[in-house]
Amino acid sequence: MKLKKTYSYALWSALYLTLLTVIIAGITYYIISEHFGYITIIFSIIILFIISFFITQYRAEHFIYRRLKKLYQEVSILNVNDLKRDSATTDIDKLSKSMQKFVEGKRLEIKNLTERDSFRRDFLGNVAHELKTPLFTVQGYILTLMEGAINDKQIRMKYLDRANKGVERLVAVIKDLDMIAKLENDGLKLNIEVFNILELIQNVFDLFEMKAKKRNISLRFDKIYEFPVFVKGDVEKIEQVLINLIVNSIKYGKPNGTTILGVDDFNDKKFIVKVIDNGEGINKEHIPRLFERFYRVDQSRSREQGGSGLGLSIVKHIVEAHNQKILLKSTFGKGSEFSFTLEKAK
Repeated sequence: MKLKKTYSYALWSALYLTLLTVIIAGITYYIISEHFGYITIIFSIIILFIISFFITQYRAEHFIYRRLKKLYQEVSILNVNDLKRDSATTDIDKLSKSMQKFVEGKRLEIKNLTERDSFRRDFLGNVAHELKTPLFTVQGYILTLMEGAINDKQIRMKYLDRANKGVERLVAVIKDLDMIAKLENDGLKLNIEVFNILELIQNVFDLFEMKAKKRNISLRFDKIYEFPVFVKGDVEKIEQVLINLIVNSIKYGKPNGTTILGVDDFNDKKFIVKVIDNGEGINKEHIPRLFERFYRVDQSRSREQGGSGLGLSIVKHIVEAHNQKILLKSTFGKGSEFSFTLEKAK
């Protein structure tokens, strides 16, 4: 049977003390042997060994217990009431594992806090930049008009139009920020109902037909659908997903290109909605971060196209709120395919 560590320590300590005592006693052996005899000496050695063992054991427990008690008091995760004198010296391995678990938890907590702090700084920097650009633009046009340009009708209308576009961009950024905040803090309340996804796609096509024509981009289905395709979801939220994806395909697609929408079976319970363009595509290095807030593949080009930089992040939140998946396939120079799943209506 394996001895407890402190018992082993006390046993060997007692043995050493006893041997030392025997050596010392050996010097006076001839003196005391005449008076006490051999049996008395052997019995005294055994008694000395037992006494030494218990004294050493008590001292070891007392020494370790006091230091562990102080440790329990200093470490918030440990409750000093859980520490007992009789277990202080026998649960060192258990304590060690508890401390390792505690340290690992704190390490992960520090890592998460560091990442969140870094994300917070990036987020605030991005928000400031997104708001600053259109705000300064609007301010510049208004100041120019106030300094006398308002008297020139042609310049006045041109500057007012540009200022209005800057305000529209500010409104879009604030709306998206408000939506992303609600999605992350309060959760997304969904009004689930059955609807025809093909009809919804066509409505979005009609909404952005003029925008697509300006870049000579064709919006169309991948095939002729003879029957409606019914799905379950929040119509308004799924419409927002389609709007964001289709607008992105128009903004970043090649002039004279196409944006193709298709709906296929994903499995027995789900459809998959695909938004395919033949634009420039996305480099592999950008794909893992593409759904992050404010992340932009091409900073200069993205600024020119406008937008809040939150569109794909909102898409991801909405799709995941439906317990569905958002997928992306892209080949740089050839185009991209954004797709998401939806539950089939029974």
